[in-house]
Amino acid sequence: MEVLQEILVFITFFIATGYLITKFVWKPAFLGGKKKAGSCGVSDCGCGD
Repeated sequence: MEVLQEILVFITFFIATGYLITKFVWKPAFLGGKKKAGSCGVSDCGCGD
């Protein structure tokens, strides 16, 4: 039973670490990546840059 608890703690630790890395350090492409900024109007005046 003690070994099972240690395995669950390690799994939880790795999941939490992976979440923090993807949240603050590295954003993989399959999680959304960069979003495009929309233009401010119909003409492409460049004001959305």
